[in-house]
Amino acid sequence: MRSPGTISRNAERARSPQPAARATGFPPSLPPDRPTAQLTTMPSRQFYYREAAGLRVTVRPPFVPEQSDTAHHRYVFAYFVRLENVGQMTAQLLSRRWLIHDDIGEETEVQGDGVVGQQPVLERGGVHEYNSFAVLKAPSGWMEGHYRFVRSDGTLFDALIPRFHLTTAIDAGPVH
Repeated sequence: MRSPGTISRNAERARSPQPAARATGFPPSLPPDRPTAQLTTMPSRQFYYREAAGLRVTVRPPFVPEQSDTAHHRYVFAYFVRLENVGQMTAQLLSRRWLIHDDIGEETEVQGDGVVGQQPVLERGGVHEYNSFAVLKAPSGWMEGHYRFVRSDGTLFDALIPRFHLTTAIDAGPVH
């Protein structure tokens, strides 16, 4: 699945390791010294991550109401992916496999080379980000899968994509 507005970029940056497969609020909390009177309450945006085999995969899946048509059971979700090489060797993304499930029981499997037409090479500490979308027939569901990589020494490995939930409630609007 490709989106004409897909964004890709590489950066040389690594972060400290985090525990595998978590869902957490996005963005992170503000420092305690920031005055709370100036803060605006906004809807929570979940992100999910998993680290395995020297690769950290982070996904943020917002609902896109302006592209959805709920009267015709068309629910559009974007997903923003960040791939970080936290291992010791350079790795190149070769392919992807997604399993997409909606809550009316429909399942779709998507396989293909690279992501959004690219097979990025991630040096140690390297980052690749992109976004795409999925269309469900129900207001909620989930996605999961894996990316196939090859290391500079020729070994193949899979970087697991954590299961993340798609729900119209995440970005339903301002919280009052």
